[in-house]
This record gives sequence, structure tokens and C-alpha cells, in this order.
Amino acid sequence: MSLDQYYLLGRSGLRVSRLALGTMNFGTGGFHAAYGRTADEARPVFRRYLEAGGNLIDTADFYTAGESETIIGDLVAEAGVRDRVVLTTKFTNGVDPGDPNAGGNGRKHMIRAVEASLRRLRTDYLDLFLLHTWDRITPVEEVMRTFDDLTRAGKIRYAGLSDVPGWYAARAQTLAETGAFPPVVCVQLPYSLIDRTIELEHVPMGRDLGLGITAWSPLGGGFLTGKYRREGQGMAGPGRLDGAGSAWRSWTDREWRILAAAEKVAAELGVTTAQVAVNWVATQPGIASAIVGASDVGQLDVTMGALGFEIPAELRATLDEASAVEPPSVYRMFTPGYQGELVSPGARVGDKPAGYAPAVQNWVA
Repeated sequence: MSLDQYYLLGRSGLRVSRLALGTMNFGTGGFHAAYGRTADEARPVFRRYLEAGGNLIDTADFYTAGESETIIGDLVAEAGVRDRVVLTTKFTNGVDPGDPNAGGNGRKHMIRAVEASLRRLRTDYLDLFLLHTWDRITPVEEVMRTFDDLTRAGKIRYAGLSDVPGWYAARAQTLAETGAFPPVVCVQLPYSLIDRTIELEHVPMGRDLGLGITAWSPLGGGFLTGKYRREGQGMAGPGRLDGAGSAWRSWTDREWRILAAAEKVAAELGVTTAQVAVNWVATQPGIASAIVGASDVGQLDVTMGALGFEIPAELRATLDEASAVEPPSVYRMFTPGYQGELVSPGARVGDKPAGYAPAVQNWVA
């Protein structure tokens, strides 16, 4: 499967592939050690992704206690592809327990983090530098000013956000739109058939303000791979969600119904359940790229095959209906039904007609 079709990330000129390579499992240290891979195990996955045309590499200083960045730095240097790849890393999580300025989103930690990441990644600039998580207390103006300084210093090319409230991202981008700071080009968020929460705020915000969404966990933490089966109040299957690995959450009747719908669609299309889940995310409105990981080359090849087919409208409707979430509270007022009855009764009102903004594609079909 080829990933050699690239699209702009948000309101920027940066071209990225529709599937990004997530490297949270590159390395065997720290929080993610339980399912980590050594450098020798990660190398063929990295090389296969590049061979397929993928160019968006996603990591963070927190992943495997920095080992992920070190491995990627070595692999990029080995392959001689620094200028080809879009190298992305993130900061926020603490790197020195007990030091209050060794974590969070303050200027002191941001600069410390970018310098440390540059050393581990063996590069003098980052293509994309993301705030990893909202820390609830650092002024957004300080974050944006530091992004600006890092851009002017040539340390980063673009700035982005990850796992922040919609209002926070909107405020950051509005500050940028005043001309005071470079714009934010993306926001990284969890999104899958079992978790469509970002559709309430983040997706319309991103589309309106020019932030491309890079979606992490499109397989719902592995639940949508199709390799798990219900067993009493829990689950069983060959993966990290089985047994103790599922203790962090419970799986509801709704989620098992979504899995059944995805399996039905997969059977009709002759593809895997995981491919259906990734395809659905990657082709949803506002999604710039879906972040996928892999334990080995075979798993990566299967995942990349998710872009090799289209989900017909009637089957997409099956997935949408199974995974739909009733809008809570005030969000019910923004639904087509409510607006049709109360805002524009007796009239058919829409945004733009179909074809108003035809797609621009710089390749021969």
C-alpha cells in the first residue's frame, strides 16, 4: 500500500501523509515499556513506512523516557532522510521528578524540552513542535510567545497543540490571527469510532480556524482491532487490553455494538476490522492524518491497507449510527433537527452548495 498522496496540514503549506507513524512503542523504558520495541525491532517498521511514502513521524520526549526520540534520531540518520520526513515531537510531561519547572508548559520548560529533544533526535530543528497536554495554569500568551521565539530562532518550523480544550486552542489561534504570533497548524486529539467526543467542539473549531487534526488512537486503544471478545464483565484476546491491561477502563454494551458493526462492515468489504476503523477516522471531516503504530512490519502493512478502499455511503451510515453519541446539554441546540425546527422553520438552509470549493489535487488521477 502506498502513502504517496500528501495534503496540507491545517492552514499551512506543510505537506503530510494521511497516516502518521506513531512511535510511542519505540524503546523499552519508562511508562510505555510493557509493549515497547528495541531499536532493532523498530528499524524495519520505520523503513517500511518510509518505503510506502509516509513522511509524518510522531514522538514525544515522554515516550519510553526519551528512548523513542533517541531511536528515531538514529534511524533518521541511518536512512539519510532528515529533510524528507516531517519530524514531530511534544513536550509537557515532567522529566525530573521534584523539579516544578521540569514539566508543564512554561517558557523555562519549553526551551529546556526543545533543546533536549533536538539532542536526542540528532537534528538542529523540528518540523513540528507540540504542546503535549494542557497544564491548566500556564498563560496561553506565554506558550505562544515561546513558540514564536523558537520559530524565529530556527529551532522549530511549525507549532501545534495536543490534548487541549477547544476554547484553549481557539484562544491560541485567535492570538496568532492578530499577527502577534505564528499560527498553530494542528491539534492532536484522540478520535475513533468509540470516542467521537471531539466532534462537539474540536472538529468545527479546527475547520474554522485552520488547525488540522491529527488523530491518535484511531483503533480505540486496540479495542477495534477485532481480536478481543467479551468474556463475562471483561474481555479476552491476544493483546495488551486483555487481563490486567483492561483494568484502566470498562467496556460498555455500546462499545461492543460498535465493534460488531465494524466487523460486519469489514466482512462485507473483505478487509479487516482494524482497516475499517482506521479508514473511517482518516476520512472524517477535519482529520488531516491518523496516527498509527505497529509492533512489526506485517501489522504496519495491514494498517496502511486501510487507505486502499472506500467505505460506501450505506456502510458508513451503519458505522455512524452504531457509534453516534447523543449531544449533551446545550449541544442539542446545534443539531440539524433543532435548528431546522426553531432557527429556520419552513426553509432549507445550508452552508455552501456541493462543489462550492472543489478539491485541489496536484497529480493525475
